Amino acid sequence: MVTVSHMVQKLVNDKVFVLEAMSHGIVSFGSLAKQLKPEIEKELNKDVKNYAVVMALRRYSETLKDKHVKLKLEYSSEILLKTDICDISVLGSPTLFNKLKKLYDIVNFENGDILNVIHGRREVSIVTNDRYREKLLAFLKGEKILNVEENLVSLTLAYAKGSMYTPGVIYNVVRNISWENINIFEVVSTNSELTFILAKKDAINGYKALEKLVKTPNVV
Repeated sequence: MVTVSHMVQKLVNDKVFVLEAMSHGIVSFGSLAKQLKPEIEKELNKDVKNYAVVMALRRYSETLKDKHVKLKLEYSSEILLKTDICDISVLGSPTLFNKLKKLYDIVNFENGDILNVIHGRREVSIVTNDRYREKLLAFLKGEKILNVEENLVSLTLAYAKGSMYTPGVIYNVVRNISWENINIFEVVSTNSELTFILAKKDAINGYKALEKLVKTPNVV
């Protein structure tokens, strides 16, 4: 049976910023209850008292606070920032996959350059330094280019040893960035690092968002 409590949890979980604010205890339950009440009444097909929604919010908020307090995550003190990045999306094809085998010969990794190839079901995203953009587009001639994003940066956060086995590690970083209203173009993850591809205009705020997770960050 669907109850007011069930509906409150569902509606709050669907609103990431409300969920985050509640976990920090900075939400007015009375105001939020007024916003949620019409949707709850529509779903339950009956009138609902405002105080019932407020009480459900209070109870759910306590469980969120407990989870927030118990979630202890450790990150390395190192934040890597690289500028002048581009992101090219290409429609997947047999010829593209053959070309990707030779793609790594284009990038000079010894010079600190980057290349991330992200495979989706129907398309492939290629993230690399902007200096390779024209050469890469020529290399991909004959393929269907879906999108090209320029003026990007990559922000990489290293995990502390063993963090990959801790639930919430990636979520905790993503929510810090999302809280600053920053759009994430790509996420690249390994066992020890998490890289975000952001617009150049968001580089400073993105760095500050990650800085909150570490004690002595360094930019490279």
